[in-house]
Amino acid sequence: MTDVRRLEPSLIPAAQAFFRRIPEADRTFFKEDVLDGATVSSWAHDERSRRLVGVEEDGTVVGYAAVIPLHGWSSHVGELRVVTDPGRRRQGLGRDLARRGLITAIELGLDKVVVEVVADQTAAVAMFQALGFEGEALLRDHVRDRDGKVRDLLVLAHGVQDTHAILAATGIEDAVAGS
Repeated sequence: MTDVRRLEPSLIPAAQAFFRRIPEADRTFFKEDVLDGATVSSWAHDERSRRLVGVEEDGTVVGYAAVIPLHGWSSHVGELRVVTDPGRRRQGLGRDLARRGLITAIELGLDKVVVEVVADQTAAVAMFQALGFEGEALLRDHVRDRDGKVRDLLVLAHGVQDTHAILAATGIEDAVAGS
């Protein structure tokens, strides 16, 4: 069973090993250099953003999620990033990480969460839509992969405070937060 929890200093080596296992083609879509040890180490001490990891019983990190609040006039919005180990994809781990990311966004007081997905990643798009994300923008030829191919980027959004209000009104808020 995979335990999703906040990235803490003791998990940094396992998180770094996780990022090294991500195929180079997938690392194209990170906004940070995840192979840089200082970058990953800084995440465990970042109080503004929340970095979550999926950890196996043996301590192996098999998934990552980040909730990163935006700045200025968009400070009520957070960006959600989710990545799973290639060997663990299509097993529900990404969904679990995304759900915990939404709960974390509520805890941070965010009103809205956005996620960017390459438009042809249909499984990822379907997963986020099943969690209540809706299409907000399509940016044509917005991403260039390592092979030089340009791809469309889909921006999906979720009104987390609306969801939080529904959960509180129906009395299941504590059950969701405990999951």
